[in-house]
Amino acid sequence: QRQLMESGGGSVQPGGSLRLSCKVSGYTIRNACMGWFRQAPGKGREGVAILEPIGTTNYADSVKGRFTISKADAKNTFYLQMNSLKPEDTGMYYCGGTGSWACGNFIYWGQGTRVTVSS
Repeated sequence: QRQLMESGGGSVQPGGSLRLSCKVSGYTIRNACMGWFRQAPGKGREGVAILEPIGTTNYADSVKGRFTISKADAKNTFYLQMNSLKPEDTGMYYCGGTGSWACGNFIYWGQGTRVTVSS
C-alpha cells in the first residue's frame, strides 16, 4: 500500500523557519516525481514545490528564494525547508506523489500538516 506521511508542521513567528518531512512507503521515490502543496484557509490547494526525478525543481513564485525541496533516497523521504516564513504561508501543507517518473498527475497524498505563521 502506497502511503505518504507528513511531519514537521507547527507555529512560528514571521521570519522563522520550519522543515517539513514526507515519509513515503509502498514505492521508491528515487525515480518518481514528488511535490509539496498547500491550502490556505478559504482557498484552494496550490502547488508550492515540485522535485522531478532528474533533480529539477520548480517553485511557486510566492516561495522562490525562501523554500527548498529536497529528498533523501536512502530514507525514502523528501523535505520542504521553509525559511523567512510569512503570515501568508499559513495553511495545511500536503506532500504528494505521482508514483511515476512523470509529474503530471499527483495521485498519492499525505494527510497534511498545519503551518501557522503569526506574531
